[in-house]
Amino acid sequence: MTLLILGLALWWAAHLFKRVAPEARARMGNAGKGVAAVAILASVVLMYFGYGAAKETADVWWGRNPALVGINNLLMVFAVYLYAVSGTRAALARRIRHPQLTAVKVWALAHLLVNGDLPSVVLFGGLLAWAVVSVIVINRAQRDWVPPVAKPGAEVKAILGTVIVTVVIMLIHNWLGYQPWG
Repeated sequence: MTLLILGLALWWAAHLFKRVAPEARARMGNAGKGVAAVAILASVVLMYFGYGAAKETADVWWGRNPALVGINNLLMVFAVYLYAVSGTRAALARRIRHPQLTAVKVWALAHLLVNGDLPSVVLFGGLLAWAVVSVIVINRAQRDWVPPVAKPGAEVKAILGTVIVTVVIMLIHNWLGYQPWG
């Protein structure tokens, strides 16, 4: 569990450093991007191995059932779509200020529905809390928001990207031993 918590702490620190300490981040210049990238990669590795190790001995408070798996899968498709619209400037990106962070929130909630053990609550709950805090911090720093300009064909790209990425995510989960289809 220690590795998992360290990974989450490093994730939070790497992502919020720019917002919480903008002067210190500015002094780092372009090298700061590399430092942040390495920290984020290290945090993912720590979370992956920490979650796997903690999951082996965890008590399960609630588990997967067909209804929750179905809801999880629908939420996951929506989370992937939210992430896709941010890059394509589809209609929803012009209505939601932070589609990527909203995608993380939906993703975390979906995973909490089907993973009712302490390591899952720490991992997915911790990332959900990070996304909520990030939105608050960003909105306080940048009160004004100008929605992105519509882009022709954005909806088609977002939907196509969602289908492809969702299938890839499900195949990777299956390959790793996590049956995503219920």
